[in-house]
Amino acid sequence: MVLISIFILVWRHYIEPTYFAEFRAPAGAQVQTVGTPKIGGPFNLVNQDGVNVSETDFMGRYMLIYFGYTYCPDVCPTSLSEMADALDMLGPKGDKITPVFITIDPERDDANAMKTYVGYFHPRLVGLTGTVEQVKAAAKAYKAYFAKAGDGYNDDDYTMDHSSITYLMGPDGEFITHFGHGVDAEQIAEKLSDLL
Repeated sequence: MVLISIFILVWRHYIEPTYFAEFRAPAGAQVQTVGTPKIGGPFNLVNQDGVNVSETDFMGRYMLIYFGYTYCPDVCPTSLSEMADALDMLGPKGDKITPVFITIDPERDDANAMKTYVGYFHPRLVGLTGTVEQVKAAAKAYKAYFAKAGDGYNDDDYTMDHSSITYLMGPDGEFITHFGHGVDAEQIAEKLSDLL
């Protein structure tokens, strides 16, 4: 035990500093970042009325986009309620923003399910669904995570793990900012009001 302690002491103070020196940046070196990841991009989905839509249908308008699913027990309804309340707080300014809910569970969330669900939150909330491949492509463009979870009794008995981020996209389709889960309607409305 004493020999091991001596070896560790010698290694940490005499050998390691010179052994790894070539891999370390010099003291005071500047680290340069290459850029930020692109958030957002093309998508082809179906709205709650069964109409095919793409990102170009929303050009010229701000968008608040949230990825979730209609069977979500708490996170999605909370986030969508905060989004809806923030839009209401903005009054007429809020009309410049299209709220969008994109399902991550297209196997259960067809256009009819989306129409019913989005109706609970805000009259202007657009619900989008599509094939599994279309939804995966949209989520990938927005860096939104999701995966099936649970070991249910049948094929329809599962939940979805997912990120809980509301994305604000500009009229040009470019990412402006995001709101994480737990940000309340007042904070969202304040930020949106500053931008509009």
